[in-house]
Amino acid sequence: MKTLLTIAGFDPSSGAGVTADLMVFAAGGYFGLAAITALTVQSTLGVQSSHPVDQQQLRDSLQCLQADIPAAGIKIGMLANAANVEAVADFIGLYKEQGKSLPVVLDPVFVSSSGRALLDAAGLAQLKHRLLPLVDWITPNLGELAELAEMPVGTPSEMEAAVFAVQARYPALSMVATGGHLKSADDLIAVPKQPIDWLRGPKIVSKATHGTGCAFASALLCGLVDGLEGLAAAKNAKHFVVEAMLRAASIGHGRGPMNLLWPMRDRQPLL
Repeated sequence: MKTLLTIAGFDPSSGAGVTADLMVFAAGGYFGLAAITALTVQSTLGVQSSHPVDQQQLRDSLQCLQADIPAAGIKIGMLANAANVEAVADFIGLYKEQGKSLPVVLDPVFVSSSGRALLDAAGLAQLKHRLLPLVDWITPNLGELAELAEMPVGTPSEMEAAVFAVQARYPALSMVATGGHLKSADDLIAVPKQPIDWLRGPKIVSKATHGTGCAFASALLCGLVDGLEGLAAAKNAKHFVVEAMLRAASIGHGRGPMNLLWPMRDRQPLL
């Protein structure tokens, strides 16, 4: 059984972060590993506080897992600070130096949907300088894309301009710029040396939107490890998230979690 590794924060409400990633991996038929970058105090009503783990603990976790259970793919989410960005960049860089080939997907989490900063300014600078040149895919939303491109992004044409600006700085980088905040909810897919593609999708009105970015990036990783090409993997990931939103139960008093285990609905119950 292949394993996938998530490097991200811990959300005690399980709508996002490592616990959500592990559910997506399980739904995709993979065994999930997790290295936690930060502990958060949050619920469906928002993030109250964030507490980064010690850098050495993160380094030790990554090395311990790698020595025993090497991953077939890596998803990176919330990193919290510059020290953790540095630790993850060193870890991914070692893979590259050893000539190992595995997909690495970065969901560049900067701010929570409730407005809480989840990566400090020094961490953002390190992410741009050290981590982006090492990963294979990124999945920014409009706000994250604007931060990476250093230009406003609010329309499809601005999305295209921003994607081209980011790829000019990182020529080997593939990306899916997610357009959930657009009126049309369309995503833009850009792969080096290929024409850009628009992935059209329905605009879903739902309170079950917590962790959509985490789930999309994790589902994209599952598709890539399955051997799908970028566009096909992105289509599968979008379908997964749409269905997870539509099948969600009402949980909590705010932006609730999706039903990330929906592909397992037809399997036999445990008891």
